[in-house]
Amino acid sequence: MLNSLKLYTKYFSLALISMQKLKYLLNDFKRSKRKKFFVIPVKSPVQKKEALQSAINWLLRAQQMMPDDGFGSFHLINGWSSSYPETSGYIIPTLLESVEVSGEDVVRGKALQSAEWLISIQKESGGWQGGRINESKPEIVFNTGQVIRGLLAAYSYTDESKYLDSARKAANWLCDVQHENGYWKKNALMEQPRVYDSYVDAPLLHLWKITNETRYKKHAIRNLNWIVDLKQLENGWFEDCDNTVKRNDKPILHTISYTIDGLLDCGMLLEDEKYIRAACKPADILLHKFVGDSYLNSRFNRQWHGSEYMMVTGSAQIAIVWLKLANLKNSREYYDAACRMIDLLIYVQDRDRFDLPDLKGAMPGSFPIWGRYEPFAFPNWASKYFCDLLYLRTKNQENFSCQSSVIANRVSGVLISRRKNLPGGKRWN
Repeated sequence: MLNSLKLYTKYFSLALISMQKLKYLLNDFKRSKRKKFFVIPVKSPVQKKEALQSAINWLLRAQQMMPDDGFGSFHLINGWSSSYPETSGYIIPTLLESVEVSGEDVVRGKALQSAEWLISIQKESGGWQGGRINESKPEIVFNTGQVIRGLLAAYSYTDESKYLDSARKAANWLCDVQHENGYWKKNALMEQPRVYDSYVDAPLLHLWKITNETRYKKHAIRNLNWIVDLKQLENGWFEDCDNTVKRNDKPILHTISYTIDGLLDCGMLLEDEKYIRAACKPADILLHKFVGDSYLNSRFNRQWHGSEYMMVTGSAQIAIVWLKLANLKNSREYYDAACRMIDLLIYVQDRDRFDLPDLKGAMPGSFPIWGRYEPFAFPNWASKYFCDLLYLRTKNQENFSCQSSVIANRVSGVLISRRKNLPGGKRWN
């Protein structure tokens, strides 16, 4: 607590020195006072397109500011970080999707440069390091899974075998270090089993689809069953879901959404309702909370009671899940909630207000910016998921018309009245 107080005091003090940074803080203070129960201004298609292009431009800047071809993040006080192999991996599919939408060859080139860089820093084991590149950390399971996503996107785009070969080497390592009970502990962050490795299972299954190597499928299913059978409660909440040890009793929306999205993608790849149902239960509860408050907290305990300021990354991620479910189930409830979240996130982006080039189009870690998650920072993964959300909404808009102001009181056929007092003690098997 004392360390956090010292850190926040330092950041606020340094921000006061710069008039532009002070204006940013004051503006966030004013806007965040409306965080609950306010009417989210509906954005036009033109505004959505501008927001997307602005976020893509910022991602390109996040690469341009690096000495390598990875992607860094910007901190309001400390400036640019070094690049992250993990997030660089899953930014590649985002940029390649941008090429399909905008047809900009420069974006394609930047994405493939990043893929080449990732191959060049792959460990002999097959994995990729955790953290930022300048930290020289050992291989981490989750981070490796996210680089596989980027390599598979590069392979799909170019049909060049070097990307597939690198992805297979990484996947073999993931299978080798998995515990026989289905979780990953060795080479896991904090050396603790975590359910958000469902977001590793999805690229393993994608690789199985490409190569027909059944080993990848077997190890993915082993982890999925450990999550759903042993770690998910009856009310949809997940044990062992946070990226810390101390606060594992109330995980962040970021890792909750990783878990849900991984389960959903795997369920669709395997055509298995077990994993789709496991994803729907928490996704529906979070949708209900957002519909009621026009806002989601950063952390949720086992009764789904929220705490802390809005986490921008997690909010974009769960809206991506809603859009996937909207398409899967042909559901307006999911689609409308996602559209409403898009309007809120564009409001948070506030891209035209400031002259600082390092901020233009960037998405903060938290709203307001001094929230506990990535305080005073603009993590590249927040912009990545914001872009993914806008892309997916564009794909789905032919099936739905976005009317964000009207959302039914029923979610997936379950009455809201059943959700008011959520049980926290039973497992959902």
